Amino acid sequence: MRSSGTVVAVVPARAGSKGIPGKNLRPVGGRSLVRRAVEAALRTETIDTVVVSTDGDAIAAEATAAGAMVVRRPAELAGDEATSESALLHALDALATLSTTDQQDRHDQHDQHRDPEVLVFLQATSPFIDPVDLDAAVRRVLDDHADVVFAAAPSHAFLWRTDAQGRAVAVNHYAAVRPRRQDREPEYRETGAFYVLRTRGFREHRHRFFGRVELAVVDPRGAIDVDDPADLALASSLAHTLDRPAGHPTNPDADHPTTRPAAASGTARWPLAATTDRIPNANPNPNPHTNPDPHPSQQNGTP
Repeated sequence: MRSSGTVVAVVPARAGSKGIPGKNLRPVGGRSLVRRAVEAALRTETIDTVVVSTDGDAIAAEATAAGAMVVRRPAELAGDEATSESALLHALDALATLSTTDQQDRHDQHDQHRDPEVLVFLQATSPFIDPVDLDAAVRRVLDDHADVVFAAAPSHAFLWRTDAQGRAVAVNHYAAVRPRRQDREPEYRETGAFYVLRTRGFREHRHRFFGRVELAVVDPRGAIDVDDPADLALASSLAHTLDRPAGHPTNPDADHPTTRPAAASGTARWPLAATTDRIPNANPNPNPHTNPDPHPSQQNGTP
C-alpha cells in the first residue's frame, strides 16, 4: 500500500453463515477467505487502509493477524437481513470517530477529519481478487473517470427464465436465432469481488451504484463467489493454479491492465463504461444506519 490519496478498503465479514458455517474463516489454498481479501488489498499500490467489519471474535483476530484494522459491527447490522451498504456506512462512521478522537488527542486543529476519497468494498467470498485489477479500478475513480467501478466477468451464456405457467422464456436472445459465439458481443456478469466507490456519492445515495459506472473486467477463471460447499470445493481445487506469489498477478492479461476488449477473442480488459447516465437515488434514506433496500446480490444478507 503506497497511495498518496485517501483510499480505504472495507471487507464486511460477519460470523454467521447458513450455507457454510464459519464461511469467512474457511481456508482456500491454505489461507482463510478473510485473510485472502485483506492480503489482496495490502498488495495494492493505491489502498491506504484495510478494514474488516465483523461481529465475530475469531474473524477479528484473523483480520488483525493479516494486517487489517477491525471495526466491530453491532448485532443489528450483522443479521441475515442486513445489507452490505449498512455495514459500509457503519465502518465509515466508525473510522470518522477514530479519526476525530486521534485529532483531539494530538490537539491538532489543522488536520480536520474527512471521509476517504475512495471506498473499496471487497467481499471475502471472492477468493481470487487480483491486486492489479483493484489498482486499475481505484485509479479510474481517483482520476475522475468514473464514480463506481465494479468487477465483472464476460459471458456468452444464453439465459432463460420460466413464466407463471412454467414455460421457458428466452431472456437475452431471440430463441429462433442461434448465433455463433464469435458473432456475439459478450455480456458481463457482476462477480461481487469488489466495488470501488467515490465515497461522497456513496454517502449521498447510500447504494453502491450511482453516477458514472464502469466495469472492471476480470479473469473469468477466478470469478467465483463462495456461497455453498460446492463453491468452496471448486475454489480450493483452483487455488494451486490461480494463486501467484506477491508481485505475480493472477490475471494473465495483467501486463496490460487498461487495454480495451479484443472483439475477436471475446475476452475483455477494462475500462468499459456500463453507463454514463446518472442513476437516481430510488430509495432516499435519511438515516445512514437503517438498511437500504438490498441490491439483488445482497438479498441473502450481508457478508
